[in-house]
Amino acid sequence: MNRYQELMVGDRKLVVHLPPSYDDSGRRFPVAYVQDGGELFAGCLNYLQHLHTSGQLEEIILVGIVPRSRHDEYTPWPAAALADGFPPFGGRGRAYVDEVADVLKPYIDSHYRTKSDAKDTAILGGSLGGLIAWFAGFWRPDAFGRIGMLSASFWYEGAVDFIKERDNAGNPVRMYMSVGEKEGIYKNNRQRHMVELTKEAHRLWLEKGMPVSRLKLDLEPEGTHDNLFMMRRFPEALKWLFGRKDEAVKASAMTDTGGVHLPGTRTWSFTSGLNGREYRILIAEPAGPPPEGGYPALYTLDANASFGSLTEAARLQSRGPHGIPPALIVGIGYHSDDPIVTKERFFDYTVYADDSELPQRPDASGWPQTGGAEAFLDVLEYELKPAVESAYAVDRSRQSFFGHSLGGFLVLYAMLTRPNAYRRYFAASPSIWWKNGLIFKLWEERSGALALPRSEIELHLSVGSLEKPHMVSDAYRLYALMTASGRGPKTISMNEVQGEGHVSLLPSLLSPMLRIVTR
Repeated sequence: MNRYQELMVGDRKLVVHLPPSYDDSGRRFPVAYVQDGGELFAGCLNYLQHLHTSGQLEEIILVGIVPRSRHDEYTPWPAAALADGFPPFGGRGRAYVDEVADVLKPYIDSHYRTKSDAKDTAILGGSLGGLIAWFAGFWRPDAFGRIGMLSASFWYEGAVDFIKERDNAGNPVRMYMSVGEKEGIYKNNRQRHMVELTKEAHRLWLEKGMPVSRLKLDLEPEGTHDNLFMMRRFPEALKWLFGRKDEAVKASAMTDTGGVHLPGTRTWSFTSGLNGREYRILIAEPAGPPPEGGYPALYTLDANASFGSLTEAARLQSRGPHGIPPALIVGIGYHSDDPIVTKERFFDYTVYADDSELPQRPDASGWPQTGGAEAFLDVLEYELKPAVESAYAVDRSRQSFFGHSLGGFLVLYAMLTRPNAYRRYFAASPSIWWKNGLIFKLWEERSGALALPRSEIELHLSVGSLEKPHMVSDAYRLYALMTASGRGPKTISMNEVQGEGHVSLLPSLLSPMLRIVTR
């Protein structure tokens, strides 16, 4: 059978691409319906075959649907043209969606070996095709359970309001979104709001209960509204919507199968609706079932640098029969391959400081932008934690917060300003020097409020003996102030690790910390 076919169903032209093993197996396959005649997959079929063959993507039947009139069929209701000389939008999207669900889909299901359930059926598109893909999932959840929206036209008049006004955003199994951060920047019409409205739609769905484990937003930093970037994201959309195939990849020789994957981990792409910033959230799932009350949870900063080490330490030490109890590890990182993402963490982990309040940097360069700590802590408390708790059983009375260096400063700042956010605070090599020793000032100002009654929280300080002298002395000074006062945290510990510096300190802290987190 020809794997690439063109056919007519009534007066509708379809382009069908069958997966590599279709002819050689009797299996049934999920189906992805793609707007605009399948332009999004036509240019990447070899790469898709590589993803199938290497086991990165389940094999899928692709069906490209050729439109009669995009402005009519891909719009949910009539709207005026964007500019003089352009046709208005016809708003016949519901009829188009019903045709796909009630005519085209039954035809494909009856002529090909498909998995016909909604959970095995995706509909994807770019631009207006992405917009109508979401409406297909909303209007016809009986037919479409996986939705792909690549540079979707959320600028369309009334589209975001439609999402905002509905309590139920449909019932798709999974949804994927992408947008280029340069889309619409040269427009003088509603399209100039492309990026912000995409982020707004993403935020609304999260608020309406769509867990981040089933909703992903990818941003292309230099992406414009072109097929180039939509085609680039199409394979990523399929990987998110359908994931890896079940069969193991067989090889007769050594084969490069890509990067290392840490067992029991997941990655979420998360765009905050509070501060508008993007984060890579790394989750290490506990190996055992949750105890009564839920798992203890450790929220850890600088996940790009330390998540792998922390995860492997937890995985090894939680093995039975004498291992530590299972815990959920949530790493907050950034979309970067660098272990320390300097610009982003300087903003998120600090309160604003003027250059006059900071020492000169060793290379005499200027300080990055600062001042995002309050908003970032709001993101953790009001967006990330609820998302995690919607996906996992968490014991809110056993939540811990870990940070190193500037992350250690943020941990101390959070403890002094939001003492009830976590049960245990771990500050490693904390940058107590920030803003002329702001932490000391906050302690004097706020410790009285922490004393009545004496707080049940714990603070665990650590520092390496080979760090700069002021890093060591600042940590000991803070420890002495807190322990002598009889106020603040019920438990305060101070650990100076001999022979370790500012960075080498970290591996020595992980095992003791995990034992405390899980007790």
